Amino acid sequence: MITNTILLQQAQQGSGWESLIMIVALIAIFYFFMIRPQSKKQKEIKKFREGLQKGDKVITAGGIYGIIKEIKETSFVIEVTDNVKIRVDKNSVYPSAEDAAMQQK
Repeated sequence: MITNTILLQQAQQGSGWESLIMIVALIAIFYFFMIRPQSKKQKEIKKFREGLQKGDKVITAGGIYGIIKEIKETSFVIEVTDNVKIRVDKNSVYPSAEDAAMQQK
């Protein structure tokens, strides 16, 4: 009877370590498949925005395609069509799909 009690206590202590290892493994998996790729993507977008120049084709977060005409401190002036210019925040500008397709070739 005492032997059974000792064995059960040891089994319960071992399961505590197993639970801890599983939790650490889940956190590691979550980090490598969710957090790390997202932060890497954000860094790439930030680098892209810092490298924009006049004449680059872009698309806004709202889906408006245009060409950069002016670069200001926190915004861009984008020409949508002839003599139609809009000012948008720098954080709402992404590379146009046409440019991305040409860079992949």
